[in-house]
Amino acid sequence: MKRLLAALLLTCASVGASAEPAAPRAIWTWEEDSYAMLEQPAAASRAIDFLKSKSIDTVFLYADAFGGRNLIKEQPQLYRRLVRRLHASGMKAYALLGSGYLHTERYVLPKHRAEALAMLQRVLDYNKAAAPEERFDGINVDIEPHILAEWSTRKIALLREFVELSDALMAAKRASGQSLPMGPAIPFWLDGLNVEYKGVTKPVSQHVQDLYDYVALMDYRDRALGGDGIVSHAMDELTYADKAGKQVLIGVETLPNAIKKVSFEHLREADMERELGITAKTVGGMKPFGGFVIHHYGQYRKWLGLD
Repeated sequence: MKRLLAALLLTCASVGASAEPAAPRAIWTWEEDSYAMLEQPAAASRAIDFLKSKSIDTVFLYADAFGGRNLIKEQPQLYRRLVRRLHASGMKAYALLGSGYLHTERYVLPKHRAEALAMLQRVLDYNKAAAPEERFDGINVDIEPHILAEWSTRKIALLREFVELSDALMAAKRASGQSLPMGPAIPFWLDGLNVEYKGVTKPVSQHVQDLYDYVALMDYRDRALGGDGIVSHAMDELTYADKAGKQVLIGVETLPNAIKKVSFEHLREADMERELGITAKTVGGMKPFGGFVIHHYGQYRKWLGLD
């Protein structure tokens, strides 16, 4: 089904796609960069100017502990200031939850469920106390069970626990009475793994899309077309989202990777813009397509030779 739909859509794609930004864009902004933007107004100004120049309209801003501090809990005024600035610049701000520093991949395990819920609750509490112009517009959850050491021996069990965690997080958001959209970062290959949840067996990606408001698909490839391209790998999620009334953001990578096809790092900015343009022309007519998300702010600048 994926390849058939991709083949049909490819007939609409133009290999000579324009390099102009063709769809909304977001960017993951991790611990160090986010804390710098929060604590240093000059760093925030530099980031805002850069992001505007790249037509990025949504910042996934890290909103948890780092370096022994938790600014959203201890100094929420810093988030209020930065979110106000982002909004004044025409950008949205999503709270980014998940951290290599905190090893949040463990949060899929039932014994760490309370930590995951507390992580989310801090953002919900922040939003409840903030003025409208200071509130997050959404939440992105980046918890990746495949990083765990036991992944090779407990894959299906861990994925089921990931779905259970997703259900619990969305229940907590609903209980808060807040309507801000929440979704996870998920790898494109989850559509090839089935798990049983609440008596229904189907791809993990579909369980996740049923639960969340959107997904940010880690669709890490360096070309748009072909059987191993961005479009093909996103097609199952886009097709299912169309039925479920959900949204899909397509994520791309700029970090170095030993497997070259995973990232645009070995290519030029013009190459990435060409491939994103082709992708947008190919799937842009699909209602669930919500644009792109780039990984990640600090590396994106470095790749472009700015740092």
